[in-house]
Amino acid sequence: MVSLAPRIPMNDGHSIPQIGLGTWPLDDDAVAEAIVEAVQVGYRHIDTAAKYGNERGVGVGVASTGLARDELFVTTKLDGQFQGHDRAIAGLDASLDRLNLDYVDLLLIHWPLPERDEYVSTFRTFEKLLNEGKTRSIGVSNFKPAHLERLIDETGITPAVNQIELNPHVVRAEQIAANEHFGIVTESWSPLGPGTGLLTDARVLEIAGEHGRTPAQVILRWHVQQGLVAIPKSKTPERLAENLAVFDFELTAADLASIAQLSQGPDAGVDSDVTGH
Repeated sequence: MVSLAPRIPMNDGHSIPQIGLGTWPLDDDAVAEAIVEAVQVGYRHIDTAAKYGNERGVGVGVASTGLARDELFVTTKLDGQFQGHDRAIAGLDASLDRLNLDYVDLLLIHWPLPERDEYVSTFRTFEKLLNEGKTRSIGVSNFKPAHLERLIDETGITPAVNQIELNPHVVRAEQIAANEHFGIVTESWSPLGPGTGLLTDARVLEIAGEHGRTPAQVILRWHVQQGLVAIPKSKTPERLAENLAVFDFELTAADLASIAQLSQGPDAGVDSDVTGH
């Protein structure tokens, strides 16, 4: 019997599984295999993007799971080339063709790109795609509070999700608070902080030892206890199962206080426009 992640309600009446499978930078072959393995251990949430170049593999993986379409939650994101009046229509049509799906569960603007000043018109196009049934929910990624406020003021639509870089090194407290203020689910990309040394930090290792858990499970539990959605990336069955097994223990106040010391400050993190995330 597989264990499924609980679902977090969104502001549009739909819900999103709290732990999902991140797929960047897996290629088509690797991602198809990872999705099958992930579903077998209980994942029901898959995150991809047009820019990742693996939507075709995601589609193969989804089809290979044997699950009914409504049992899986699939997200994709459209990047800068699809920003502007109605450009997202062809962008999502191409993504759906690669994914071999009739709709996605969540469609995100990959970045605000404020210097181009097209994210408002793009979100209006997203509303059209929502009304046409090509996506069930619409949201954004890497949006700061000012971007959210303008988007909501000018379109009258509140994004369901804001997907941002977030982990104990990059805590994004201001952005989380803004998302909560607007009723937007915060979703963490790079939730384990790969390449940061987060998983080998002495404080994380100590907490993991006290709970009989892995460092990754401690960090993912940190996300869960804040009500965040997290999309860790892995392609090994053992790690996939470990990353999902974070709903049967709880970090103490002392644990959370220790993890809080890992923050690198409000300006930590990378430029997602450069990394492609």
